[in-house]
Amino acid sequence: MTQDAPHQPYGTPDTPRVAVRGEARLEVDPEIARIGITVSARGTDRRTALQDLTRRNNTALDLVKSYGDAVEKLETGTFSINPELTRHGRAERIRAYHGRVHITAELADFTALGELTTRLADLELTSVDGPWWALRPTSPAHGEARRQAVLEAVQRAREYASALGADLSALVELADLGAENALPFQAATSGTGMRTMAYSTTEETAPPLDLEPQRQTVYAQVNARFTMTPPQL
Repeated sequence: MTQDAPHQPYGTPDTPRVAVRGEARLEVDPEIARIGITVSARGTDRRTALQDLTRRNNTALDLVKSYGDAVEKLETGTFSINPELTRHGRAERIRAYHGRVHITAELADFTALGELTTRLADLELTSVDGPWWALRPTSPAHGEARRQAVLEAVQRAREYASALGADLSALVELADLGAENALPFQAATSGTGMRTMAYSTTEETAPPLDLEPQRQTVYAQVNARFTMTPPQL
């Protein structure tokens, strides 16, 4: 009974292997921008606070929806209404109620974005945070970064083989280490790649903001292993 030849993870003198890493880093324009909208209300009783909060929330939602296709996504996040307590002697009494609703809007039209943020800021007890610039998960920029990383890996391996007087003969393995936007929306809380604007209401309507989109970094990295012809040592 014959036994199979032992596996040679590092190649053999007749069929040596070369392992390289290919990397690519692209700077591209963002495709979408997200803003956070916070609507607030305060009342001496719960019903008044809820009524004011509902009215202001509906006003903010209607304004965002009025931009039609420029708004790709509109979501309501957290809602809260909390009593403000004050102490009189040994007893605690409710002085007022504070309510808040958080809304997130995603836009691809950056001209509309500047106008919308200004109009939202003019609403009663409404604040705006952002924008957070990003690429869509399906952006062609991700695929382009991966292709460039593979091309670099092949070129690097070819240069190593050439230095030994050899040629690449076959691809053994290509490992994708990930190619993703370096500035995802979820990581925006770290402050990297994020622009924050806080607005307060004004008596006169302010002109639309001229927002300069922040370019995004797309990074891809692969590991590749090739076999090559015997080197000329």
